[in-house]
Amino acid sequence: MTNILSIHTARFIILLLLQVLLLSHVNFMGYINPYPYILFILLFPIKNNRMLFILLSFLLGLCVDMFLDSGGIHAAAAVTIAFIRPVALKFTFGAVYDHQSVKFNNVDFGQRITYISILTIVHHFILFSLEIFNFSKILLVLKNTLFSSIFTILLCLLISIIFSGTNKK
Repeated sequence: MTNILSIHTARFIILLLLQVLLLSHVNFMGYINPYPYILFILLFPIKNNRMLFILLSFLLGLCVDMFLDSGGIHAAAAVTIAFIRPVALKFTFGAVYDHQSVKFNNVDFGQRITYISILTIVHHFILFSLEIFNFSKILLVLKNTLFSSIFTILLCLLISIIFSGTNKK
């Protein structure tokens, strides 16, 4: 139990620090920003307490907001994807999720891409909608969502592949 808790605590802190110290300063072509801190939400164990999970997602988003001075938009987007995660899991993994036996290291690569893509796109759409907060600039929101999502999905897949190899031993 303490080993699992320490793994998730370390994942929380490492992804938070990676986001605020390194990746928040990446700004390709003026609008492409990676947000791999959502990997904590994506990989959090399914069988844990749902309210605790949503609270941890809020705290993660709030910490990113405090470091980036973004006024709560990361917290709102993080809580939203934490809340809709069961729907994305059921859509992506079907019966495997119903039995709560999803192991992200053992799932098909296509299912992993689908799951990460769904939640990343939702997160980014909410994030950029709240950041821009102007319906007349919906094309800018969609452009930022699309390109930042592609970069974040690739980064999340790369991180999950690199670190899943150490868990298979």
